[in-house]
Amino acid sequence: MTDLVATRVDLVAPSRPRFAALPPLALYVHIPWCIRKCPYCDFNSHEAKGDVPEAAYIEALIADLELALPSIWGRRIHSIFIGGGTPSLFSAAAIDRLLSAIRARVPLAPDAEITLEANPGTFEREKFAGFRAAGVNRLSLGIQSFNPEHLRALGRVHDENEARAAGDAALAIFGNVNFDLMYALPRQTQEQAEADAAAALALGPPHLSFYQLTLEPNTLFHRHPPPLPDDDAAADIESVVHAALAQAGYRQYEISAHARAGSECRHNLNYWRFGDYLGIGAGAHSKLSFPDRIVREVRYKQPKQYFEQIAAGAPLIESADVGRDDIGFEFMLNALRLTEGVAAALFAERTGYALALVAPALETAAARGLIEKDPAIIRPTPLGQRFLNDLQALFLLDRRGRAEAKPLVRRDPARDGH
Repeated sequence: MTDLVATRVDLVAPSRPRFAALPPLALYVHIPWCIRKCPYCDFNSHEAKGDVPEAAYIEALIADLELALPSIWGRRIHSIFIGGGTPSLFSAAAIDRLLSAIRARVPLAPDAEITLEANPGTFEREKFAGFRAAGVNRLSLGIQSFNPEHLRALGRVHDENEARAAGDAALAIFGNVNFDLMYALPRQTQEQAEADAAAALALGPPHLSFYQLTLEPNTLFHRHPPPLPDDDAAADIESVVHAALAQAGYRQYEISAHARAGSECRHNLNYWRFGDYLGIGAGAHSKLSFPDRIVREVRYKQPKQYFEQIAAGAPLIESADVGRDDIGFEFMLNALRLTEGVAAALFAERTGYALALVAPALETAAARGLIEKDPAIIRPTPLGQRFLNDLQALFLLDRRGRAEAKPLVRRDPARDGH
């Protein structure tokens, strides 16, 4: 049977992908500095020691984009996400310079979603208005909690009053706003989590992201774990928060993302639907498709090294093709985060391979009740959402092209694709 499966995969899937049309393309811009490194953060972020080299970094980003142009020549950018770090540390003039340079070098869709991440601790109404005038049309505000005790435990530089003031101003200036919040915080009770959700709902943003706090490697919390709610308590908190958001009219369209109709994050949907993205800036990642291959790239992480490599015209520390044996897992790692799943036809459209490449894993997942038994759509069942890590792992292939079976363990919600 194993040989038959391997033979079937070989027949339907050549060694390289074949695209009729390339996937949609997004642009991610990484600004690595922040006021203070949070103890839970594993992103490529660095505490600002004095003034950040704003002007020099914008010029480096522009040079980075110019070096990447041959890889995306003629392709339209459908969304831009400026993440970090804390991009709102930069001035509105710097963001305006960056966006103007991008528009001058790549075709930008007329209705492109342009998101900037902001920290309430860097809030200034005039600066927010300047970001909007520069062309930013969506703000993602990292509130995390409205509880003073939890804000201190998370090492945040803002308090609950600054969070509310920044939220009010963001909604007045941008309208299209996301609030980032976390749950299962140190010593958090269910009632405290409900109060955080209620405070966010009272402000009325069109989009809310709720993430479970997880202990990521290479963080202070991983080295010195705080007292967190146990798995059952965290699951109870998740359930009541999701119920409160649903009752308030927010649809959970992804593991951690809830939105009113029409306010879903288009940039992140492109990630989850396995679209392409070019990442520029220190430590930025890219996934780019070509007629016969898919390439993943990583840029140098440390700002000093990044500056040096940009000057040398070689910002990439890593570049590798995504192989046939990995493509099914990579697609499902993203697509299965969506509560409504994706059309089955999207697999061939976005990977360049026939769906038969992952047919054995799909059959196994359906038999175990982890995905719906619908040939037209790939959608996780409630059980599949609950055990998402295990569902995704079914699409890891061994060397003979066979799906690996894994025991079920409860998932921890994955972090956002910012």
